[in-house]
Amino acid sequence: PIPCVPCLPRLSSGINAEYKIYPGHGRTLVKADGKSYKFLSSRTHKAHMLKRNPREVTWTVLYRRKHKKGLEEETAKKRNKRTTKFQRAVVGATLQDIMAKRNQKPEVRKAQREQAVRAAKETKKSTKPSTGAKRLPPRMPRHTGDR
Repeated sequence: PIPCVPCLPRLSSGINAEYKIYPGHGRTLVKADGKSYKFLSSRTHKAHMLKRNPREVTWTVLYRRKHKKGLEEETAKKRNKRTTKFQRAVVGATLQDIMAKRNQKPEVRKAQREQAVRAAKETKKSTKPSTGAKRLPPRMPRHTGDR
């Protein structure tokens, strides 16, 4: 003898309204291309036949989901974490050096910049050769004979 396994009712969700359809209820529509649609009531069937978008029909589950109706659990909004500024050292300069430069007066900084520019110009003058630009050697003439 084979033991009897209790059968649970099979649920299927409707196309237009996504309601649970219990066995023995609803209506099935099979189209010419072989697709089958299950409808809970004549109103869901009619809405499908009129090609209504379930996200725009107010009584459907999809509409309620889209427009966030009936969600009472999530009343508190999520709070975003504020970004905090954090000063880090840069390669070649420690944090103390950066803070010291920041706290300098603008006149002192300007004088230092001008002095650095002058020093750079002096080094450029001393390394620059006194003669003009280097000339390239003359190119060999191309062969223009008849072939």
